[in-house]
Amino acid sequence: MKLVYTGKTKDVFALENGNYYLKFKDDCTGKDGVFDPGMNEVGLTIEGVGDINLRMTDYFFKLINEAGIRTHFVAADFENTAMEVLPAKVFGHGLEVICRKKAVGSFIRRYGEYIESGSDLPSYVEMTFKNDEKGDPLVTKDGLEVLGIMTPEQYDTIKEMTQQITEIVAAEMEKRGMVLYDIKFEYGYDEEGKVMLIDEIASGNMRVYKNGEYIQPLDLAELFFK
Repeated sequence: MKLVYTGKTKDVFALENGNYYLKFKDDCTGKDGVFDPGMNEVGLTIEGVGDINLRMTDYFFKLINEAGIRTHFVAADFENTAMEVLPAKVFGHGLEVICRKKAVGSFIRRYGEYIESGSDLPSYVEMTFKNDEKGDPLVTKDGLEVLGIMTPEQYDTIKEMTQQITEIVAAEMEKRGMVLYDIKFEYGYDEEGKVMLIDEIASGNMRVYKNGEYIQPLDLAELFFK
């Protein structure tokens, strides 16, 4: 294997078969030793967190593949805390896709004068550029087309996939007595321009509540597999 990229929470290796190998780390984003999935810098190391994230990613990606939704997931390697994935190009310099079932977080900070916190949303999808310096700015469908980042057809496909995947995750949380408020995804595309879900689906990518109380990401992972 050849190391091609060293990330904050994962390292990426190229495999001889043309696929890639993502090695999950125990490093976590945060600041001053406090875990914060919204941060873009490594702030601490928590033993076993890489394994927990891989287990949840493996669980959901298998469900999503079984539902006929395209992902980059091939197989998990729990012994080495890694997974094999298909090659994919990212949109622009990185794009996050958020699906919101409840009005919380940045949605309320932006639109709180029009809606109450915790109100239901119809699986509302929005996209933001991954850029901490600019505050992860929102971008519209037209904006993505004008900037040459994705086609209108790719946008529509991503929106539909996001809503379908969100319902899969929400249903699994509901089975465990929890409620999914929102979740973020990343997408890529193959050489033919076909869209696929990439990266991971872990507790740090979603906001989940139980009995009206927010569940911290590390606690969520333990509750999910309890």
